[in-house]
Amino acid sequence: MKKIAIIGAGTMGNGIAHVFAQAGYQVNLVDISEKALENAVATIQKNLDRLIKKERLTESQKQSTLANLTTLTDMKLGLSGVDLAIEAATENTEIKLNIFKQMDALAPKKAILATNTSSISITKIAAATKRPEKVIGMHFMNPVPIMKLVEIIRGYSTSNPTTKKIMDLSKVLGKVPVEVNDYPGFVANRILMPMINEAIITLNEGVAGVEEIDTVMKLGMAHPMGPLLLADFIGLDVCLAIMNVLYKGLGNPKYAPAPLLINMVTAGKLGRKSGEGFYKYTPGSKEVKVSPFFK
Repeated sequence: MKKIAIIGAGTMGNGIAHVFAQAGYQVNLVDISEKALENAVATIQKNLDRLIKKERLTESQKQSTLANLTTLTDMKLGLSGVDLAIEAATENTEIKLNIFKQMDALAPKKAILATNTSSISITKIAAATKRPEKVIGMHFMNPVPIMKLVEIIRGYSTSNPTTKKIMDLSKVLGKVPVEVNDYPGFVANRILMPMINEAIITLNEGVAGVEEIDTVMKLGMAHPMGPLLLADFIGLDVCLAIMNVLYKGLGNPKYAPAPLLINMVTAGKLGRKSGEGFYKYTPGSKEVKVSPFFK
């Protein structure tokens, strides 16, 4: 594989593009928003500069990485001649299915189509294409340049050669691929999201406050970040979408999203990206304080 297309220039998309470009692949980063593409390139440059400051990258390697990256708003151009296309759009089934139909129509027949979905059925996504044997889940963790894990999810029709290629490719990127089966939430989010959801229920029931819950999990369970702060970083809308996939797909009441989570998303309190969730975020500052709503 030499040429890769990433569809979606958000947090995950720009991180995936960064990793591939730094590894020497030609990367087309595609998004309908020119502004999103500009922000993505600025983020990648900032992250590369951070690596230079830590002496893990040279200026020459930075320039080479950026030279490997092309941004486009035209899906047809972006998918031209690629060996692999990775969808990294928002966690919405309808949006993903629509993108996969376009990817299938525009990408070369030899190309593998991957999705960075964190919970949606690979089998369902593959069914929207005419090449289900070449469709696979490639779930990177955030922040992509730092986190080593990639969940590799086989759909019902995903072929062995496709799986092997993606497992091998992940290793070339310096990642650790783990093959899992196609069930709602896979492994990472089937375990992580109910924990976050339970933390939200615990807060709503008044068992403890925001900082207290996060401190218990950090100091008592050695988590690098408390579940409520982590939820803010993931995006509460994303957390809700994944919980809905788990609830609908597994049919167990224990996966029902917390009412407080639903209300916060409805109110537009989505976490870090909206400026407020369980914590309050000040633009241009690293200072994080508990949201006034929870004091």
